[in-house]
Amino acid sequence: MAAVLNIVGGGMAGSEAAWQAAQMGVHVVIHEMRPKVETFAHRTGHLAEMVCSNSFRSDDDEQNAVGLLHWEMRQAGGIIMEMADKHALPAGGALAVDRDPFAESVTERLKNHPNISVQAFEIKELPSEGHWVIATGPLTSDGLGQAIAKETGQDALAFFDAIAPIVYFDSVNMEKAWFQSRYDKGETEEERTAYLNCPMTRDEYEAFIDALLEADKTEFREGETAKYFDGCLPIEVMAERGRETLRFGPMKPVGLTNPHQPDQKPYAVVQLRRDNALGTLYNIVGFQTKMKYGAQTSVFKIIPGLEEASFARLGGIHRNTFINSPTLLDAQMRLKSQPHIRFAGQITGVEGYVESAAMGLLAGRMAAAEILGQTVSPPPPETAMGALVTHITGGAEAKTFQPMNVNFGLFPPVDAKGGRKNRQTRYKLYTDRAKAAWTGWLNEKLDAA
Repeated sequence: MAAVLNIVGGGMAGSEAAWQAAQMGVHVVIHEMRPKVETFAHRTGHLAEMVCSNSFRSDDDEQNAVGLLHWEMRQAGGIIMEMADKHALPAGGALAVDRDPFAESVTERLKNHPNISVQAFEIKELPSEGHWVIATGPLTSDGLGQAIAKETGQDALAFFDAIAPIVYFDSVNMEKAWFQSRYDKGETEEERTAYLNCPMTRDEYEAFIDALLEADKTEFREGETAKYFDGCLPIEVMAERGRETLRFGPMKPVGLTNPHQPDQKPYAVVQLRRDNALGTLYNIVGFQTKMKYGAQTSVFKIIPGLEEASFARLGGIHRNTFINSPTLLDAQMRLKSQPHIRFAGQITGVEGYVESAAMGLLAGRMAAAEILGQTVSPPPPETAMGALVTHITGGAEAKTFQPMNVNFGLFPPVDAKGGRKNRQTRYKLYTDRAKAAWTGWLNEKLDAA
């Protein structure tokens, strides 16, 4: 009987790993505990469900590292990017996704693939044999988390991830709010109006900050330490760092003009991004929060235009678990102590939907090649995917290892001849070099093991 690749977790990483391996001719079983076992953040039993933002961030593959990662995944036939493109929403230069149709499409494609089967079953122990990819993400179950901690001989690292609220569009006061993408980005009118904006005067901003700081917030259990990923900080934590922090972060007023008061520059602006194709739902950009539900409704209704807001989902906070990959994984993403097990996705210490799916893509290809008696070398570190996997499997400092988004700081420096080049030119050098290296890697023949 042909060997089977077992994948634990049907999120972004697990779904992409399954797709890549199945496309290589390997039979795959996805073990996804939902909907049999629910989590704090998930609403459905769909594979690749988006539980936080609906954005894949910048889609610029010439000036942005995550946009480059999009490009690499598309070139590799990734299912996550294919379905994201199919269900894209207007979002200026970003790639936002209509989350429910996206997850439904990924689920349908995977379940209909002749080499893939899905089992709604919770894996509570690390398997002792076979071929496995652990891609359980930030909400790894307690049982499996304890098994991982026992095997690695150390406590799993953890931080807390916060979720932003979603507002019903028809509850927004459009006599105060307006449509506009920052700097009017986007080629079509639909793209330029992908964002709603709610302006604040200085007095309104100060009152909002006061309410934010005084609001009831989620308390952590005794002995639990809050470690937040800087790219997903709760707004209260940002406000605690200084009263102006939000105004220079998610509430920055630049690149926007209020048509209701064109001669008056807002002191701060709250942006909402379209969350579904119908335009009935908008998420509040950058407003991840640990406030209790009652406090959220009170505080957010202080925002001009949201006085009568109705919420499809309030914000929340959950534990996000990841392993110390630089000490535990080899270059093939295998657990050094049990090399029949690979890890992929956020549990490896990458952050973001696309980064998680990218690590699933690599783990799926590497595991499938091993089953086929071949090997796939890690992609060159000059590529976005190669920079990420190099970082988590040894490039990062183990003692200070924290989750990381893809960024050009992870890439080998480019040779900027003629002295220091401007950022736009330098980023183009990174992406041109990466695309050539990625194309070469994809065209390499598998080596016999």
